[in-house]
Amino acid sequence: MEQITVLGAGSWGTALSIVLADNKYLVRLWGHRSEQIEEINTKRTNEKYLPGIQLPEGIVGYDDLCRALDHIQTVVLAVPTKAIREVLRKVGNCIHEPITIVAVSKGIEPDTHKRVSEIIEEEMGELLQDVVVLSGPSHAEEVSLRHPTTVTVSSKNMKAAERIQDLFMNHQYFRVYTNPDLIGVELGGALKNIIALAAGITDGLGYGDNAKAALITRGLAEIARLGCALGANPLTFAGLTGVGDLIVTCTSVHSRNWRAGHMLGKGKKLDEVLESMGMVVEGVRTTKAAYQLAKKLGVKMPITEVLYEVLFDGKDPKDAVDSLMSRGKTQEMDDLMNILTESQQ
Repeated sequence: MEQITVLGAGSWGTALSIVLADNKYLVRLWGHRSEQIEEINTKRTNEKYLPGIQLPEGIVGYDDLCRALDHIQTVVLAVPTKAIREVLRKVGNCIHEPITIVAVSKGIEPDTHKRVSEIIEEEMGELLQDVVVLSGPSHAEEVSLRHPTTVTVSSKNMKAAERIQDLFMNHQYFRVYTNPDLIGVELGGALKNIIALAAGITDGLGYGDNAKAALITRGLAEIARLGCALGANPLTFAGLTGVGDLIVTCTSVHSRNWRAGHMLGKGKKLDEVLESMGMVVEGVRTTKAAYQLAKKLGVKMPITEVLYEVLFDGKDPKDAVDSLMSRGKTQEMDDLMNILTESQQ
């Protein structure tokens, strides 16, 4: 039976380790905190990230990266996007043969504007066999409880994507689809975190379902607009990594981005919010990257723009919502047709 290494012992890395262990694979779960790894190996728990969950015996924790990677062909990369380059450079010092990397973190790197798969290709070079992206509406808390979940995998090499599909497919609770649109799959998974932050803000301000429905719908238009400008297939955003991921992230208390936005809407400052969360809120960095990209490409992203002002310029959240509502009138179908036209150019 193949052994698989999961890099990142947070909630998502641990939940995916459970899926793989349930599928009878031997999983090496790496984390940099020795006390956490000891807890995983002795108590079979990871209480900070998945409280109350008992881990299968097929998961073994490692705090030594090179030992975790010894004779491994498939690596699941579940570290925060801001740590990916640092971790991959260490991985490169541990391995001698090309590996397949399954990227499960969602984000865009500020300044370089690179997607996670592009960062992996850049850092790994000849030590990379394939990179496969796994994305979709999937809270770690629910996956760890074996609740029904569907996700999508994508890659430049669809044979590699199909192998990873087989690896993760669990017919009881974890269904995996393939999608050849790597750009769209990655962007949908990353950009929805921006809209989830905004949805949390509107909830924190006490606005209702009307406001949230508007944010989700118009947010999807923004995601598709930027995605198509970067070469994505607009139909991808109607799927699991588009509207599916957007709905679950904007409406669930499990969502870190929604919870962070909710606290902002309640009047807390960003530094205070991030400190109290204790976990990475990917939407903050992604907002900066998407804002930069939209300016560079001339793509209209009004929700992203006002959220950027809230996060980085200290704009009052209520003023941000008011500025969105007071924008000049437009025609909805014209906007949607423009997205389709851009995708065909």
